[in-house]
Parts: sequence; C-alpha cells; structure tokens
Amino acid sequence: MNRNQLFNIAQDWFDQQDWKPFAFQKESWTAFLQGRHGLLNAPTGSGKTYALWFPIVLNYIKNNPDYKNKHKKGLKAIWITPLRALSQEIKQSAERITQDLETQMTVGIRTGDTSTKDRARQKTSMPDLLITTPESLQLLLSSKGYDKMFKDCSAIVVDEWHELLGTKRGVQMELALSRLKTTCNDLRIWGISATIGNLEQARQVLLGPETEAYQNSVLIKAKLNKKITVKSIIPKEMETFPWRGHLGLRLLEDVVPIINNSKTTLLFTNTRSQCEIWFQKILEKYPEYAGELAMHHGSVNKETRLWVEQAIHNESLKAVVCTSSLDLGVDFAPVETVVQIGGPKGVARFLQRAGRSGHQPGKESVIHFLPTHAMELIEASAMQQAVKNAAVEDRIPYLNSFDVLLQYLTTLAVSDGFYPEEIYKEIKQTFCYQAVTEDQWQWLLNFLVMGSQSLKTYDEYQKVEVEQDGRFKVNNRGIAMRHRFQIGTIVGDASIAVRYQKGGYIGTIEEYFISKLAPGDVFTFAGRNLEFIRIKGMQAHVRNSNKRTSKVPSWMGGRLSFSAQMSELLRQELYKAPPPSPLPKGEREPISNELKALAPMFTKQREESIVPKPDEFLIETFKTRDGYHHIFYPFEGRGVHEAMSSLLAYRISILTPITCSLAYNDYGFELLSDKPIDIQAVLDNDLFTTEYMLSDLQKSLNSNEMARRKFRDIAVISGMVFTGYPDKGIKMKHLQSSSQLLFDVFKDFEPDNLLYQQAFTETFEHQLEEGRLRMALERIASQNIIWKQCTKPTPFSFPIITDRLREKLSSEKLTDRIKRMTKILMK
Repeated sequence: MNRNQLFNIAQDWFDQQDWKPFAFQKESWTAFLQGRHGLLNAPTGSGKTYALWFPIVLNYIKNNPDYKNKHKKGLKAIWITPLRALSQEIKQSAERITQDLETQMTVGIRTGDTSTKDRARQKTSMPDLLITTPESLQLLLSSKGYDKMFKDCSAIVVDEWHELLGTKRGVQMELALSRLKTTCNDLRIWGISATIGNLEQARQVLLGPETEAYQNSVLIKAKLNKKITVKSIIPKEMETFPWRGHLGLRLLEDVVPIINNSKTTLLFTNTRSQCEIWFQKILEKYPEYAGELAMHHGSVNKETRLWVEQAIHNESLKAVVCTSSLDLGVDFAPVETVVQIGGPKGVARFLQRAGRSGHQPGKESVIHFLPTHAMELIEASAMQQAVKNAAVEDRIPYLNSFDVLLQYLTTLAVSDGFYPEEIYKEIKQTFCYQAVTEDQWQWLLNFLVMGSQSLKTYDEYQKVEVEQDGRFKVNNRGIAMRHRFQIGTIVGDASIAVRYQKGGYIGTIEEYFISKLAPGDVFTFAGRNLEFIRIKGMQAHVRNSNKRTSKVPSWMGGRLSFSAQMSELLRQELYKAPPPSPLPKGEREPISNELKALAPMFTKQREESIVPKPDEFLIETFKTRDGYHHIFYPFEGRGVHEAMSSLLAYRISILTPITCSLAYNDYGFELLSDKPIDIQAVLDNDLFTTEYMLSDLQKSLNSNEMARRKFRDIAVISGMVFTGYPDKGIKMKHLQSSSQLLFDVFKDFEPDNLLYQQAFTETFEHQLEEGRLRMALERIASQNIIWKQCTKPTPFSFPIITDRLREKLSSEKLTDRIKRMTKILMK
C-alpha cells in the first residue's frame, strides 16, 4: 500500500468519529511512515495519542497487506508511560483503532500492578502493542532471550518525556533505548513532551546527541493556540503586612460560587497537609457537599484514587481537592474549572494544571488563582505574563549517573550477559554518558566483578563473573533474584525519630532537615528549643536548650522552591510596582489588577524602605525584642536563599565572631543575631563574591552530612545495599547504617570512588542548585546595593519574621500575636 492509501484509512476513521485530524497529527504520520524518529511537542488533551498510535498501526498494515485474515504474532510497539494511572486510558485509545480497522492486533499492559499470571502469559506470547513503565521495561531487559522478544519491535513511544527528563528514571530510559536501537531490526523512537524551555535538548537526550537516530529525526510542534485565562481571586480587604497562610481559608467564601457555577472543579494545593485542611474546612462549612466532594493525593490508597478518577469521568463529583497527583495526562474532559491555591512555584506546573480544565482541542482553559498571602498576588501577576508570553522552564538532564549505569549493566549481566566493548559503544552515544572515559568504564567493570578497591575482600560485592569468551554474566540465582526485585528503586526521603538523650520521644522530622545540622546546632520543634547532639541509627538525639534559634523543620511537600524562570518573572513584575506618585500618562507602564490591589502594601513599604528597581538590591536592618534583624532580598526562591544565607553567615563569621540564626522564604532571607552585623563591612569586603564559593559553601553547610544522605540513594540504585524482598522490606535504619558504613570506608580509604564522588556532585548541582546560586551572586554584584536602616519591620520583611514564630506558637496564639504586631506597626 502506498502512503495515500494508508492516509485514506486514517481519514475515513476520523470521519466516522466526526473529527478532523490536526496538522501536527498528519505531520507525525508522514514522518513515522518515512522511517524517521522524532519528538512531538503537544499539550495534554490535544489528540497526541492518535498522532502516534495511528502510524504504528498503519505501518503494520503496510507491511502486512492481508492483515484482516492473517495475523503475525509478536511485539511490534512499546508505549512507555511514567505513570501507571495513565495506562488504561492509553490502552483504550489503541484498542479503538486496532478493533475499528479490524487488524487482530492485541494490546497489553505491563506495570507493577500487572498480576503474576498475566506476566507469565505475556512471557510466552507478547501482545502486539505493549504499554509499560520505564522500570518494567528494565525488567524485560533482565529476562533471558530478550533480544528475540524485541527484534521485530518497530516503535517505542516515550510519553510525558518532560516528566522523565532531568530524573534518574529518564536516565534509565536513555540506557534502555541505547540497547534497543541495536536489538530491534527497524526501530523508530518517538517522544511526546508538553512544552519545556529546552525542547531541542530534550530531543538530543531522547535520541543521543550525535547518533544516526538524531540526524534522522524531526521536532514537530502542535500549533494549537490554546486559550488560557488566569483569574485571580483578589481579597476585598488587603492586609498591608502579609504573612503566610492568613489569606487562604478566609477566601473560602469566594471559592464556593466558582464550584457551584461549574460541573466539576479541581482545587489544586501544593502540599498534602494543605489538601486535607481544605477538604475538611469546605465540608465543615458546607455540609451539603457531602458525597459530591472528594480528595486525591499520593498518600491516599490506590482504590480510593481510582474511584475518584472514575467519578470525575462520570461527572458524579462537584469538586475534588488534590495535589500534583492529578497534574499529569489523566484525561478528564468533564473538568470545567481549576482553582490553584497558593503560588504554584513554577510556570510549567501552573500551565499543566490550567490545562486540566477545558481538556479538549479548541476549548478554553480557565484557572482561578487563590493567594494564601498578599505577596502571592505578585506571583499571580507573573503567571499572567507567563501565559501571555508562553514562557516555560528548562528541565536539566543528569550527567554521569554511575549508580543507574551499574544497575543497568547488572540487568544485562542477569539476562544473557554482555560484551563490554559492544555496550561501551552504545552508552557513549547517550546524552548522560557521552563523556565517560575509558578509565571510568574500566573502574565500573572492575566494580561489577570485584566490588570496589576497598571492598574486594567481601564476596557479596562480587556479583558478575567474566566468562572465557569475555562475556560479563551473573550466574548466581540469588544475586539475579535480588537484582530483579531492586530494579527501578529510586529512593524517597526517610523520616527520623527525634528523642531526648535519655530516651523521651518527641516526634519525627524529615531526614533532609536533620542532615544539615552540625552537633550543637539549635532548632525549634514541637514548641521547644532543642540542641542537636548526634544521629544514632535512624534517631536524632537532642537536649533542651535556652539558646534562641530560628531553625525550623519543613517537610518535603512544603519545600517547592521557585524555578529560575519563576524568579525572573516575579522580579520583572515587582519592578512594575506602582510608583509613589503617578507618572504622566504616556510614561505609565500598564499594570495588572493584582499589582493595583497591592498598592497600600507598596505605600507602607516605602514609608520605611523602598520597593527595589531592576538595578537595585535591597538590604533592610531593624531591631525588635527578638534581636537584630538583617534581611536580604534576592527574590530567587527558597532553595537558592537557603544556600546563600548559609554562605553569607559563614563569611560574616570569619570577619567578626558572631552567631546568627537563619530564616528564608521565596522572596528573601534573614540573619538574626543578638548584636548588630556591620553591613558596611559586608559590602566593603565583597562578601557576595562568587570567588571560593564552592569551598565556602562546603564549610558553611554540613556538606559531608548532605552527601552522606545522597549516598544512601546511590548505594541502593547501584545495588551495593539491598532493600529487601517484597513484603519484607529492610528497615530504613539498616539501609542507612549500611550505606553510612560504606560512605565512611570510601571517605577514608578510597576518595576517588566514582559513587562517593557522585554523592557530592549531586548535592551541589541538584540539591543546592549551585549554578543558580552563582548566577544570583553575579547579578547582585552588578546591582546598586541599597541598605535601609529601618526603625521597625516592613511589609516585605513581615512574612519572613512571622514564619519564625510559627513553630513556637499554636495557630491561635500565632494569629493573636501577629494581630498585635500588625496593630503596633500600623500606628
């Protein structure tokens, strides 16, 4: 059959559905049938599934003209989805085509939820079209004779590629694709991605930077001008002194009409705790919603989540309060309206959520923005600009993830074994491992066979044998079984119990917070000031302390930090703040309603201080009964502020012996001390310099401890530490102690160990965003630094100093205290 005949088959099918194929769908069909690879950039709900299932089926028809009578069994295409929840829906789309075109093709799913019986059946007879996850694909590569299973596979589609890019699951995908390019006879690789800033790089990572596949590939963009409308819920009365969390629930009354006026509304919150609170408060106030209101987040059990998803499909729910668990591609055509509670911290996340409403081609998406404090209205205004300019973040891909590579090499050794020279050529063509040297490769091979230099006397680290013909192979069944259980373990964060040295239990805190404390540091938790003594097993030992502090634990969910792009947009909006006296008409820049609503706050800010302009960097100092406050405003997001505040505090302590406690939010950070810091000396000594930044940062933060935490994940992924059999998981504390032992051995005896070094690289590049910190310091160096010596707190500083009180006081007392403070400041 020629291409026109094939296109006619597709066109007839679209006509039967009363649909019209989009230009991007036809473009994808053409490129695919020409044998090309590609990346398709299309928003959710635009028909991207049909853009690629169709050419896969048409290609089969082309190669098997008698397809209605004769069926050639075997795997023909693999569709990779990052979320199991999406697989049913993708399967329905595929079956619709295969059945309507009478092809006899079968469609199957293989994920962690697939029963053992179904898996065994698939082993003897693979479906023609398989829908699976990155982890399950790795498991298939660990089965004997996988090359026969894959040899006739003509297509691999990686859905939601933007979600995998910049994660270790994405690296797993790069490695699997590098193997399948060699194994399959005639393979086309396609990715589907929502909009990200670095689409071209995303295509390189998917196909390999200088490969034949990349040379013979296309980037297809769906030019669907989806209209997105952002409507901010602006409070009738604006507080002049904003603080976190005071607005949200007060605006509940404004949310109810939105829910009543639409069929189904999704209310997105940023954290699970926020999700629970909103769900309860709506039901308390409006009991009539019982049965029509549901909740959906990652800690809710699977059955309930599936029930909620189905109920949205059936239009039997009025509203769902949810977290990012409903962000991704689940197709909810009936959702009319989306409400975002609090700043989403990133443009891509906001647009993704907006796209959940009006989730059909040509429909308008409406998203209501509900601020949880006044400053977030600046974020809302920035979002309006982002939507207007279609501005989206980059996703930064990983480089040299040796832990994932070791896991992959073991996978190949477990199945049919591998020859190093063949695999080295393949991995060198991936983006992640393009710079791996011969020496590093040799080190990795030695590691598989002997364990590392300092572990070679221990048998348990010697997993792979080298056979006579040079093939690397795992022959021990126990090792193979343990490895299969561990494939795809990308580790989450653990909680640590906090106890007094004498044994009294206080509560649990996320390990990430504890990892940054040095012995002697004081932090506030459960209403007490506690001095950190040490970590023993999975417990943090503490004692009561009279020292003042502002270190307050935060939980991972509450730690969404601004993306680089979001910070940039926020600063641009802030610089447009209405000036104290209106400019002549021709010189006025149009400003948003959100910024107009904040006029009283800007006026109050200017009484004591300034609202910085593009070339200005603001520092404020004032004294309260808590001590001397020194506040800096980089507007770079809390991730960067966390590192910058530590760095600055360390550099000041070298100038003058002084202890300060740190606090930070997305807008700025504070150093609080019991005597004033000489800000002039800070400026004269150029303490914002990028020189020696890395070594100062290592000294200012407990970087050894942070790297040790990172190392646990690396030890698990690389297979040095076993996480246990299903239903018999090894306790987190055992994992921790095994990986800590290894970390200490490498630190003392083998500091050039690649996995040990990787722990430090990941700490600085991914956790502390060293690159962004450097750029922020360079920007500050080019600005005029304006130091305002204030007599009292300003509206900008208020959210930072009140956050400090949050852990010390119950929420009622906190509200009373803040009301009193505001009253004094307003006089």
